[in-house]
Amino acid sequence: MAVPRVTSLHDEDLLEAIRRGQEEAFTALYERYRPLVLRIALRIVGNAEDAEDICQEVFVRLFQQPPALEGPQALRLWLARVTTNTALNVLRSRRRAQFHWARWLRLEWLHRQRRDEGYERAETAALVRAVLDQLSDRDRALLALRASGLNYEEIATTLGIRPSSLGTLLARAERRFRERYEALTRMD
Repeated sequence: MAVPRVTSLHDEDLLEAIRRGQEEAFTALYERYRPLVLRIALRIVGNAEDAEDICQEVFVRLFQQPPALEGPQALRLWLARVTTNTALNVLRSRRRAQFHWARWLRLEWLHRQRRDEGYERAETAALVRAVLDQLSDRDRALLALRASGLNYEEIATTLGIRPSSLGTLLARAERRFRERYEALTRMD
């Protein structure tokens, strides 16, 4: 009987293998999900070094206490939730206000305004960081997870929000961002 390659196993099987102490199962999950974890962390904290630290912390937690999960997307959503919470804790504990979001926020009005008004990238990035400093942690998380490519259901599960409320919450976060951004640009 052929033994399946570790990298071809489902997440649930790999989690069980980690519980049994098989390091190659952990390595397979790490390689599979590191890009997602790093992308979410980077979009929330805006700093590559902090994002790497968060990524390491999330995977240490996974290795030390693999969660009991079921379903094809369960681990992905668990990792997104743990990454989001860890990144928000980093922001809270360090009270940082330095974000590099301009290249990640894909709000059409921002791109249109920057193109129409000829804003320089550095100027726009500074304005975006200033606006994000004023937003709540939930609004930052909503915008970061959406910009990271998670769909509405995944974002709702990650943040513990009812899926039926997510569209409204995301629209409000984008509106608050846009209003504050436009208020800052009028001040110049």
